[in-house]
Amino acid sequence: MSFKAGLIKIAIKCTPDIMVIWVANIVLKGIAELKNFSFDLDTRTAYVQIQLVGEVETIDVWMEDFAIVNNNGVYQFILQKAESNRIWLSNILSRITGKAWSIPEIPQLAPHLGLISELLKAERPEQEALEQDSPKLEDSEHEAPKQEDAEHQEN
Repeated sequence: MSFKAGLIKIAIKCTPDIMVIWVANIVLKGIAELKNFSFDLDTRTAYVQIQLVGEVETIDVWMEDFAIVNNNGVYQFILQKAESNRIWLSNILSRITGKAWSIPEIPQLAPHLGLISELLKAERPEQEALEQDSPKLEDSEHEAPKQEDAEHQEN
């Protein structure tokens, strides 16, 4: 890990959750209120509890095993497990987990993607395998049937 990435990792660990909640609530004013937040870079877990304006109950979201990988020059986000206390949100999350999603090339973000991917580098063999095997987001609809056909031919 580079010196810069190491410093940022320490800064993330030392940032109090209450500070993240305070800043998020300034940004989300009039839309939602962040009630609880937890992020652990080492264990790759995140928890968010948010209350939408006008709603009584909070929405809880748990995420595990996430990474950013570089697949032949294309950066991809991988989320292995995510769930919520809302069925509709858990159903949405189930459709995006276990896949590598290409991160769009945004000019303002491009110079920082290497550092971000170093911080969120895949640390588990399953994530690295997914990185190499996963089709890009744009191609996923076209390549999925080909993968299924290949599996049927092997059997």
